[in-house]
Amino acid sequence: VQLQASGGGLVQAGGSLRLSCAASGRTFSMYAVGWFRQAPGKEREFVATISGNGGRTYYQDSVKGRFTISRDNAKNTVHLQMNSLKPEDTAEYYCAATTSVVGGRREITYEHWGQGTQVTVSS
Repeated sequence: VQLQASGGGLVQAGGSLRLSCAASGRTFSMYAVGWFRQAPGKEREFVATISGNGGRTYYQDSVKGRFTISRDNAKNTVHLQMNSLKPEDTAEYYCAATTSVVGGRREITYEHWGQGTQVTVSS
């Protein structure tokens, strides 16, 4: 599966952005999808993940209640709705896919990665 992330941009603190991860292939529903992010000078970190059928989601503690991951398997797309953005959310955001039932928090679990999309939150 090939992944294409989009939707990043510049937003003021408190604002919202919606990231999208578009996937190729006919069996998208077989893949759990995760979002990760990497800020300058920091390691890439887990943000959120969603199971193949969308029934299970998990979030990093710092984004719970602000970010929502969802998917539309008919459109081969996963979204990350980000509300109440903070300057510390500034990072390059990546989507990744895995054939594991639930992706989990570990990067090594994910076999397929898209290019990143930059999110910048100004204070």
